[in-house]
Amino acid sequence: MATQILMPALSPTMEEGKLAKWLVKEGDTVKSGDILAEIETDKATMEFEAVDEGKIGKLLVAEGTEGVKVNVPIATLLGDGEKADAKVDIASAMQSIKSAVTSEAAPKTAAAPKPPAAPATPAVPAAAAPSAGADRVFASPLARRIAEQKGVDLSAVQGTGPRGRIVKSDVEAAQPGAKPAAAAKAPAAPQAQPATQSPAGIAPLPDARAFFKPEDYEEIPHDAMRKAIARRLTSAKTLIPHYYLTVECRIDTLLATRASLNATSPKPAPGGGEAGGFKLSVNDFVVKASALSLLRVPEVNASWTDTAILRHKHADVGVAVALDFGLITPIVFAAETKGLAAISNEVRALAERARTKKLKPAEFEGGSFAISNLGMFGIKEFTAVINPPHAAILAVGAGEKRAVVVGDKVEIATVMTVTLSCDHRVIDGATGARFLAAFKQYIEEPASMLL
Repeated sequence: MATQILMPALSPTMEEGKLAKWLVKEGDTVKSGDILAEIETDKATMEFEAVDEGKIGKLLVAEGTEGVKVNVPIATLLGDGEKADAKVDIASAMQSIKSAVTSEAAPKTAAAPKPPAAPATPAVPAAAAPSAGADRVFASPLARRIAEQKGVDLSAVQGTGPRGRIVKSDVEAAQPGAKPAAAAKAPAAPQAQPATQSPAGIAPLPDARAFFKPEDYEEIPHDAMRKAIARRLTSAKTLIPHYYLTVECRIDTLLATRASLNATSPKPAPGGGEAGGFKLSVNDFVVKASALSLLRVPEVNASWTDTAILRHKHADVGVAVALDFGLITPIVFAAETKGLAAISNEVRALAERARTKKLKPAEFEGGSFAISNLGMFGIKEFTAVINPPHAAILAVGAGEKRAVVVGDKVEIATVMTVTLSCDHRVIDGATGARFLAAFKQYIEEPASMLL
């Protein structure tokens, strides 16, 4: 029986994507690791690899198709001796796929009490369940054949393929004669969190088109990234109890240190490129100071869940990057362990890949803290919306000359205003204040970052 190739979930939050391009055609022979297609999510374009070997039977979804749901069949894979059926009509296949998705969205258990009606919001995707009984072993035809040759009991093998399916590499790594292990208790599918739902009793906003004549505006449809931003940050702003703390930092010493370090950067190497070169920005100092402050005040380096607060062991700092088509926050992992030059070059490389949609999901999803810097646009001060799973985000304004009082004298100093948005479920006011005090010290005395 032909194996279905399903639309992959290329990130933990992916619900649908665009099948941008097929890199195989019907009748092609593929093996594990071959690239089958390019899939566009809301923030990146990624390659989709085969997990089994075989022959491509039918391509069920045409390239360029948008809004293809995760776990929907997009092609078939034939094993040895299997033959493809009559050519599938793409339009009919897509219609049946939409019907299947609609039926999957219906409640599965009649006995379960129905939740109260709420405004339509994107549902949290549930883990796909096997379509047969619990005793059935899901394995590819090739994996079954290798298991029979090696004398491997498939019920004792843990599958790593889609939806726990056993593939070739799983059987090759298994020991012949292994006894079936007791069925491991599968982790419970994450329940819909309150952060994905609108509060009860709040009426939806009216459609803005009701207030204008059609000839007075141009309608620009939402792309996947804009929908994701709207959905995620509306939930965050509505359901996370934000509060804000602001502090002003003198950065004259930092600017002098930055200029001095940049002057020591190696010159471009012969033939192009740089031999260990760097060009530090103020934001690089902000990233490093934030990471060290998270270590000094670890209560801020945390995430909220319904059952516990997750205290992170490393300062994984996301840096917001503005794109022509939206916003993305690539992450500098373990930033506390990296020097300014390393942070600078890493942020620059991440931003460049973000602009070409080449980031991998692991490079922009997660993290423990975030920075949004609008200083380069001349913005003096602003507040930012917390991006879950973070419990805080630092909004950084422009450094500008201001009159400051030092003792009984008025001096001219370069001052930068920063505002910390905090999740009050995780961070109390005094805790947020201690974080900003540590951050201010690192920024005003950049040499202390070396201690």
